[in-house]
Amino acid sequence: MKLHGGVPWKYMYTHIFPELRGASTGARIEYYKEEPDTVALPFIPEVIEAVDTVAVPDMPVPVVPAIPVDTVIPLPVQERKPFYMAVKTNMLYDAFLVPNIGVEFYLGDYWSVGANWMYAWWHSNRHHNYWRTYGGDLEVRRWFGSKADEKPLTGHHVGVYGQMLTYDFELGGRGYLGDRWSWGVGVSYGYSLPVAKRLNIDFTIGIGYLRGEYKEYKPIDGCYVWQATKMRNWIGPTKAEISLVWLIGHKNCNEKKGGSR
Repeated sequence: MKLHGGVPWKYMYTHIFPELRGASTGARIEYYKEEPDTVALPFIPEVIEAVDTVAVPDMPVPVVPAIPVDTVIPLPVQERKPFYMAVKTNMLYDAFLVPNIGVEFYLGDYWSVGANWMYAWWHSNRHHNYWRTYGGDLEVRRWFGSKADEKPLTGHHVGVYGQMLTYDFELGGRGYLGDRWSWGVGVSYGYSLPVAKRLNIDFTIGIGYLRGEYKEYKPIDGCYVWQATKMRNWIGPTKAEISLVWLIGHKNCNEKKGGSR
C-alpha cells in the first residue's frame, strides 16, 4: 500500500478491484431450423399417343376490294308515289250562266269521291228576271272497264250521290222560289273521255229523287204576288254533266298510243 507512495495501490483500487468484487451473468440462445425429410418420387415417363392427322386444304381468303377515299356511293332515290286528283266544271251549267266548280280524289282500288258546288245570283227587277240558285252535291264513284285499268279517273263509272240546293227562277212571268233547302239522292252513270295529256271530258247522267217546298208567284204592279206554296216530289233525272276535267297530280296524265307523252 505504501509502495511508491501508494500510487500502485490507488490504480488497482480504482481499475482492478471493482472487477474482482463484481459478478455478471449472461445467456446465449441459438435456434436451428429442422429441415423436413424429402421423399424422392419415382420418374414416370410421359407417353404420347400418335393421332391420325387430316390434311386441311388451304382455304382461299376473300379479298375485299378497297374503296378509294374519293369514291361517292349514291343513295337510292325514292320514287314519288302517284297522286290522282281532278278539278272540273260542268259546261252545261256554264252555258246556262251558272258558275260551278268540282273536285274529285282517287281513293284507290277503283274508288273515288267528289264534290261539286254551283252559285248564280243574277237578277233584274226592271225586267222581272231572276236567275238564282246555289247548292251542290257529294258523290262516290266506282270505276270499271279497260280504260280504268290503264289509269285512274278514266273510263266508265257508276256512283251514288246526294244533293242540296235553293233557287229562284222568274223570266218576266210566273216565278218559282225555293228559298228552303231542297234535297235529293240518286244513282249515276258516266264515262270520262281523255282528250289531252291532262284533260278529260266527263259525260254523266243521274236519276233519283228530289224533294223540297217551293212558292209560285207573279210580278204584278211592281210587286211579287204569292200564288201558291207547293211540295215538289220529283223522281227522274236529277243530275246532268258534260264536264271539262283538269287532271292534277304525279303521274295523273293520259298517254298517247304507243307510249307516254
